[in-house]
Amino acid sequence: MRAPASVSLNAPVRVCVRVCSREESRAGRQERDSIQRGGSRASPRVDTLNEDSRQGRRRRLKETEWWTAATRLRGRLFCVRQRARVLSPCDPAQRGQTLMMARRRMMGGARSLMLVLLGHLASALDVPLDLPQPPTITHQSPKDYIIDPRESIVIHCEAKGKPHPSFSWTRNGSHFDVEQHANVHMKPHSGTLVVDISRERAEHYEGVYQCTARNKHGTAISNNIVVRQPRSPLWSKEKIKPIIIQEGVSLKLPCRPPAGFPPPIVFWMDNNFQRLPQSNRVSQSLNGDLYFSNVLREDSRNDYICYARFPHTQTIQQKQPITVKVLTLDAINDTMAAFYNDTDLFREEPVDERRPTFVVPSVPSSSKMVLHGQVLEMECIAEGLPTPDISWAKVSGELPATRASFLHYQKTLRVVNVSEADAGEYRCTARNRHGTAHHTVHVTVKAAPYWLSSAPENLVLAPGENGVLTCRASGTPKPDIQWAMNGIPVENSPKDPSRKVEDDTIIFSDVQMGSSAVYQCNISNEHGYLLANAFVNVLSEPPRVLTPANTVYQVIKNHPALMDCTSFGSPVPRITWFKDSRFGTLDAETHNVHDNGTLEIHVAQARNSGKYTCVAQNSLGIYENHVHLEVKEATRILKQPEYRVVQRGRSVVFECKVKHDPSLVPTMTWLKDHGELPDDESRFIVDSDSLTITGVTEGDAGVYTCIMNTTLDHDSASAELTVVEVTPTLSVVNERPEPPTDLELTDQKKRSVQLTWIPGDEHNSPVQKFVIQFEDTLHHHRGHWHNLTEVSGSKTTAHLKLSPYVHYTFRVLAVNSMGVSRPSLPSKTYKTEAAAPDENPADVHGFGTEHDNLVISWKPLSGLQANGPGLHYRVMWRQKLLDSEWTAVTVANNSKFVVSGTPTFAPYEIKVQAVNDYGAAPEPAVAHGYSGEDLPVAAPDSVRAYVLNSTLAEVHWEPVPPKLIRGYLKGYQVYYWRERSLHKHNGHHTEKQILTFSRNHSHAKLPGLHPFSLYSFNVRVYNGKGEGPPSATQQFETPEGAVASRQVDIATQGWFIGLMCAIALLILILLIICFIQRNKGGKYPVKEKEDAHTDPEFQPMKDEDCTFGEYSDNEDHKPLKGSRTPSSGTVKRDDSDDSLVDYGEGGDGQFNEDGSFIGQYSGQSASRDAAECPQSSEAPSPINPMNSLNSFV
Repeated sequence: MRAPASVSLNAPVRVCVRVCSREESRAGRQERDSIQRGGSRASPRVDTLNEDSRQGRRRRLKETEWWTAATRLRGRLFCVRQRARVLSPCDPAQRGQTLMMARRRMMGGARSLMLVLLGHLASALDVPLDLPQPPTITHQSPKDYIIDPRESIVIHCEAKGKPHPSFSWTRNGSHFDVEQHANVHMKPHSGTLVVDISRERAEHYEGVYQCTARNKHGTAISNNIVVRQPRSPLWSKEKIKPIIIQEGVSLKLPCRPPAGFPPPIVFWMDNNFQRLPQSNRVSQSLNGDLYFSNVLREDSRNDYICYARFPHTQTIQQKQPITVKVLTLDAINDTMAAFYNDTDLFREEPVDERRPTFVVPSVPSSSKMVLHGQVLEMECIAEGLPTPDISWAKVSGELPATRASFLHYQKTLRVVNVSEADAGEYRCTARNRHGTAHHTVHVTVKAAPYWLSSAPENLVLAPGENGVLTCRASGTPKPDIQWAMNGIPVENSPKDPSRKVEDDTIIFSDVQMGSSAVYQCNISNEHGYLLANAFVNVLSEPPRVLTPANTVYQVIKNHPALMDCTSFGSPVPRITWFKDSRFGTLDAETHNVHDNGTLEIHVAQARNSGKYTCVAQNSLGIYENHVHLEVKEATRILKQPEYRVVQRGRSVVFECKVKHDPSLVPTMTWLKDHGELPDDESRFIVDSDSLTITGVTEGDAGVYTCIMNTTLDHDSASAELTVVEVTPTLSVVNERPEPPTDLELTDQKKRSVQLTWIPGDEHNSPVQKFVIQFEDTLHHHRGHWHNLTEVSGSKTTAHLKLSPYVHYTFRVLAVNSMGVSRPSLPSKTYKTEAAAPDENPADVHGFGTEHDNLVISWKPLSGLQANGPGLHYRVMWRQKLLDSEWTAVTVANNSKFVVSGTPTFAPYEIKVQAVNDYGAAPEPAVAHGYSGEDLPVAAPDSVRAYVLNSTLAEVHWEPVPPKLIRGYLKGYQVYYWRERSLHKHNGHHTEKQILTFSRNHSHAKLPGLHPFSLYSFNVRVYNGKGEGPPSATQQFETPEGAVASRQVDIATQGWFIGLMCAIALLILILLIICFIQRNKGGKYPVKEKEDAHTDPEFQPMKDEDCTFGEYSDNEDHKPLKGSRTPSSGTVKRDDSDDSLVDYGEGGDGQFNEDGSFIGQYSGQSASRDAAECPQSSEAPSPINPMNSLNSFV
């Protein structure tokens, strides 16, 4: 089986270029090493390359041969940094030193050093995809592919080339015919396999797969991709007996989970699915067993349950619960005596305290093998009483501080990213007050193959040129190296006189057209393999410049300026720069043209602004490109806010006066404690150059920062506000403290330093805190101080965390209740080394300003965040949902980039990565945005209207499909107008009205229409750009408003008015009769009533008039205060549902059909009287006739 290439290349094809120093290539090398290391358990070797032929090629070249091979490159030395499409410059001094060193060593006859030099020549430049080129695999699945049973199997294999490559697959070394498998298909224009496992068992497709991409210029092969199905076998059934144990002894609860693939994650929980508490005394081992150094009575429980979780199958297996009973000696004897003829089972004394002994491992020493780049885990678990403490040490050196950590309460030592230096003896020590125990672990480090510099890069040569492919890797044991061409061992490939294979290097001399091919380098040992594809493409092409024409670069004065001239040609073109015209030469002392064509101005000044021309020229032609440079004035805070101490209730003003370039738009922002200002505009008043706080409170104390931002730079300054209480004047004179003295820097590290000082006189007011400030003379003018940190007034030292690439000078200020001291004298300058950025730009957004563009913007990094010189941004984008490759450009001295020629309103994924001369920031997060909007191109369909009544209609339509909206859907607009009244004597009305409905509506109501009228309407969709075309105009007619007119006519009729008057007169007569009847009842003397009943609270009602005797004679005719609810129930409403309760907030009153209110003054009173005399027959209640009238009316 052929060994597959392990490198997945997402960038365009690159050309081999120049010698780079070791420091320059370190960042890219570490990234590639992380991909290549670890190999695969299915590590194939190229079987057809036998050991004899391999040994036969291991011979030494003469110095003259190597020197000739190097000099024939004829100056094709290009600096390579993995910047997409634009190559960053290398330090010219480093380049010169590297070449001089190489020449001296070659003159000394060291062939191996010449190999190192030629290996560094393997760099790359993008090859435009419109040019002929062999295939390059751009994306492939990882070497180990675990099937997800819920989804289809997708084995990726993507490649590019000109012409576009065709694809084929092998499975377990044999050709895999996709057409013969109904459940398998290959994606169009791709080699990606998709296997539908919904209709067939997944294990039928397990195996080792390999992809081949070929066109007429060569063949590239992928990794061996091992496809396996995850397995989660069931736990074997077992009957677990309860464990009865004496307090103080050690205990092990075995887990022994089922062996699945991948191995399960083991943890212990109780019946309530809560994790069991672990500690220094109780902990879980790496194999899942639970160990007790000594048991306590509180360890007794019946639900020690071991769980095994299999992530890939989404299953959790549970072991039978284990019961543990911890008893004292007497309790155990009493419990178990019956089983052993009443004989004591244990000694009479309780368990003694004891020195530690190891239970894992149980032998004095052990050994462990770990692979380079992987994780080393060692554990030591000890029993003893009291509980032992575990510590670790490396006998043969020190533990790696940044890569070592301790887990499981110091019982596990974990070392990540293991290297050969981690081999040796490690000792774990268990200690309690009775003694110690030791265990020694002998660690050996072996390695699957890993790249020493980088994988071989694609090589583009012109006819007659020379080149080198180098495949340099290491491993333990030493790996074997095998070369193949187009997937065939190189010794079995067609002979090529321009090709010479020497161990890990292929030298090409005087290449000719037709020599293009893809070479595979396979490096393997017993622990894994590496395999890389690198093509040799022989082209003859005139130069072209890939940097967009008329690009505008903006830079701040006194900062470096970089202008790109990314070019391609074969032979490699020579780049020349001119200013303003072809005769405007550039000063070599202030300008530098890097090997990749980038022009650098070391310190940009206003006079450097203007038009620049880069000329790319080779033997086949010449190409010009123009760019523009604008040098802007820096943003500077001229007057910084000052530290203030203010009494509560007073006002305070912080000033922040700023100077900026007039062509840049500034934005002033104030922060409090690094957050927004409190939301109280009446007290926090922000002006153009100041912040005023009125009515100061204790909560206003804090650090206030003014930030002036422009599109290119920003400046900030901070000051603290201290709020004190109003206190009476004391006889003791308090003053501000004296400044600290004798500043000293100690414990100097790359990103930290310790600052010490001697406090000054406190002047009768204790120092509350010290404020440490710093000045950065590298990025700012002198006198520009920033607050770094604060420490308590009781301390005279501070551990300061620093940023890379800053020239720090420190000073200290003392603060007491009276104010802040003068600054101390500055410390010595401390310069930190440059490094790659730690973070990427924030606030990444993507939006469109035109229908065919995408504007990518971000918040640029500050000088402190840059971490080094040469800050620029790698801007990447790709259209979402198309599974396309990322397109990338490099942007310097700007905070936005415009992508032109985009489809209208298409979703995009966006990334912006910060890069400087020392490397790139971590992989940036993906932001999302849309390209520009355009007017909708379609109108709503199926437009129709439904007339609800004479003044209201409802319009319905089918929403416009999102693709036709071509933007953010804002809503729909209904245009409608009254054509005319349907009465013959009324004329035409053409005034249009518009109703707007936001978002995705499909219907709307048109209120306020005129009855008996003809209306026309249409519907339009609108987005952020505007509205689309109208739908076809439709019409509808409203009916006459008959119901309302009849009601008005009845209310104005004379007979209706007379009827209402008669009813009112009848009601008055009935009320008078009722009043007379109620006054016929007599009175009982109070004395008789008291004699008959001692408790007036329980007086019976009189049968005749339902009163309580004399006490109710006068009061019965008054309404009960606060009474709203009848005692016998509620008054029934009319059957009609047409009440105010249905249209408003509700109520207790009733309404007649004509809308008159009769509830509160009649209904409630009626309820009360009916309750007082429910069976009265002397006179009819005045309420009953009223109710009758209600139903009548």
